[in-house]
Amino acid sequence: MLELLGVDTTAEAVYREMLADPEGGVAELCERLHLPEDAVRAALDRLADLTLLRASRERPGALWPVSPERGLELLLRRQEEDLARRQQELAVSKAAVARAVAEYATLRSATLVDGGERLVGLDAIQAKLETLTARLGTECLGVMPGGAQSAASLAASRPLDEDALRRGVSLRTIYQDSVRNDPGTFAYTQWMTGLGGRVRTAPVLPPRMLVFDGTTAVVPIDPENTRAGALCTEEPGIVASLVALFEQTWETAVPLGGDPRPEDAGTGLSPGERELLRLLSTGLTDDAAAKRLGVSVRTVRRQMAALMERLEAASRFEAGLKAAQRGWL
Repeated sequence: MLELLGVDTTAEAVYREMLADPEGGVAELCERLHLPEDAVRAALDRLADLTLLRASRERPGALWPVSPERGLELLLRRQEEDLARRQQELAVSKAAVARAVAEYATLRSATLVDGGERLVGLDAIQAKLETLTARLGTECLGVMPGGAQSAASLAASRPLDEDALRRGVSLRTIYQDSVRNDPGTFAYTQWMTGLGGRVRTAPVLPPRMLVFDGTTAVVPIDPENTRAGALCTEEPGIVASLVALFEQTWETAVPLGGDPRPEDAGTGLSPGERELLRLLSTGLTDDAAAKRLGVSVRTVRRQMAALMERLEAASRFEAGLKAAQRGWL
């Protein structure tokens, strides 16, 4: 009952017995409580430290229990004083942290650019994402192109996503259709949806982006090489444009559950096949088309070979002509 005041169960039992029989000695306490002598003496020392026992004025060397009204009131007052002291220390610590953050911010002045902050290296990006996620209040929007995500990227994202979702933050993320065929990424998206996140997929996506609460965006400096770094910006015009681009992509994307997309009834083409034809018709190489679709070059070549067979074309050029004639492009 008194553990919250720092009195353990043994000490409380000894205190109760001494209140019932103040003149009983250590031997009597051991006998009545069925406790060893060292346990009783340790409890007496603890009660004396808590000022629940005081030296007897009539019997030199003996202890006398302080009344519960007086003794417990003193303990409660002591806790209140400790709490007030800790609150004062916390206020001082918060002020020190605020000063330190402001001071450290000047050390990163070289990374600041007009309207944003340049984040160089994966460690700098991860640190910024941790800060932004901790401040999230309502929603985070994410576009994750490139198909299958690396195990390292998913591992770094998991604690941030979990923290946000458990705080009730809305997470909406768009991946490419190809992640449905990657066990690691697909398992991650299922884990996210299980915690309340919303995931959709599309054949082709705009560049990678994260938008926090509609006010702060993080985008790669070079969309073709995310390791080159990222730009964190709060410019309203840029952020608003990215949000609009996300919403447009979200509307045409397909929820993760169920089949990704039905085949076109007129052509029998899947959205991925149609997008592949469109990309190759613009002159993109197999490598470039594979990157845009988030699949391997082998997959692109296999799909193109199947399309050429369906079109009865002997070359890609002929396949392009026949696809255009049939209205596939």
